[in-house]
Amino acid sequence: MTRFVTKLAAATAAFALASAPGLASAQTTQAVDEKTGPVSFANVASVRIGNPGSLITETQRSPLTPGQSKLSPDRIVVPRDDGERNTFGKKWDINLGRYGADSPYPAGIASRDHNVLAALQQTTVPTAVAESNYALIDNGRGGAKPADNTVLVLEGAKSTVDCSSPSKATSSTSVGKIWVRDENGALKPSGASGVDVKGLKLGPPSLVANESPSKDKTTSDLTVSRVTAFDQLIRQNGWRNGDVTAVAGWKLDIVTHVRDEAGKDLREARTTIVLGGVSCAIPKNFVAKPAGGTGPGAAPEQPAVPGTVPAGGIPPQVEDSTRTVVGLGLLGGGIVIGVAAMLLFRRRKPVPVREK
Repeated sequence: MTRFVTKLAAATAAFALASAPGLASAQTTQAVDEKTGPVSFANVASVRIGNPGSLITETQRSPLTPGQSKLSPDRIVVPRDDGERNTFGKKWDINLGRYGADSPYPAGIASRDHNVLAALQQTTVPTAVAESNYALIDNGRGGAKPADNTVLVLEGAKSTVDCSSPSKATSSTSVGKIWVRDENGALKPSGASGVDVKGLKLGPPSLVANESPSKDKTTSDLTVSRVTAFDQLIRQNGWRNGDVTAVAGWKLDIVTHVRDEAGKDLREARTTIVLGGVSCAIPKNFVAKPAGGTGPGAAPEQPAVPGTVPAGGIPPQVEDSTRTVVGLGLLGGGIVIGVAAMLLFRRRKPVPVREK
């Protein structure tokens, strides 16, 4: 057992050295301050169900030296597992652009991978971008195909932020088309600046015990608008702002009027969804370094640096302030393990490991 641990440490150290070209030069790179320095964040989708329940997918955080953190293309739907579904509810899905044989989108909208990343440019300017198609699917409609259950589509949605200086922090939120299912049951374009719809045939994200709502009598009021303030983002505790902050994204406010067959109101369900939420922040005395990449998400010269805050959430009526702290701690833990392995490799005699 001891010999195995020593070999594993040696292999880990060798891998760390081999996978870090230009290690000496990287060590001389001045990292930005983790708590007050320039930083950016990007999140593909987050949901607040009631108050204070929330579900937040993996949030990308810009690294402390020039590089970027990008969401894996494997994240294609919310919720993606039982844990997320228990928080979000069992009736709704959010498709994030990529789909298989059955498209949840109107005809002509091709499957695509999202592009969601947070970056620190060579100039130390923080930027972020979130690009994707989004489809809100109500499985309670009972349609045979995903497209039969889609009630809202954001086609070609894009949000970007760029904090170049305290006097030049910019943001942009755009979309090609917003599609909404009309009173006749057809998905139709409804502009590209926002949506305010009353009486949308959309049920609640989840049901409560002994509840028997009517699909025909239950409706929702939907508002789609741009994120304009940092507090409108649905975020983990580790997602911070600064002296100067820019934000972007699309916000969906949904009020569902759950009714029975007689049209009697059973309850009101409130849901807020932020799609493509991004932000960047800099201190008031920030000055960008000369040269380097420019623009939202420009590819850095150095390899990408992981900076993901894992997906998490707070089930309705349950507070859990440790979830984000644990996610951020996993990053530090990986660094500590790598250093410990190299130190162990340099020892002449291995430290005995007691077998259990």
